[in-house]
Amino acid sequence: MGLTIGDQAPDFTLPSQQNEFISLKNYRGTNIILYFYPKDNTPGCTQEACDFRDHFALFNQKNTVIFGISKDNPIKHQKFIEKYTLPFTLLADVNGDVCEKYGVINKKSLFGNTFLGIERSTFLINEAGIIQTIWRKVKVKNHINEVLHALN
Repeated sequence: MGLTIGDQAPDFTLPSQQNEFISLKNYRGTNIILYFYPKDNTPGCTQEACDFRDHFALFNQKNTVIFGISKDNPIKHQKFIEKYTLPFTLLADVNGDVCEKYGVINKKSLFGNTFLGIERSTFLINEAGIIQTIWRKVKVKNHINEVLHALN
């Protein structure tokens, strides 16, 4: 069940932090890093975003765009971007439809409570729109190195 390497990446259209609608299909011919994360301004999510920010030039050199996706709204995304000077686009999947397509909504538990939330996941999509690499249950530490290595 779910997406696997070699699958066509499901297309979607979501609003960015500037409320501009971004469609995945418009980025054919470019590598895409699609990373799903639980929430803006939380420690792990902030570290992950800053890691992508700090290596942004390397992704640019490799004809790669980065999109972060969470269920936060565009206003929260804009504040997160401004606070940490993030040079890439964050997309608002408020209803979780794209998260469902990519299979990143899973049961999580916190302080004994179980709930459905975004499992930190990253997808590397090649220039033809095919999923090349999938990381699920991402641990933030060293994840940026794994992603850069996969691009080489």
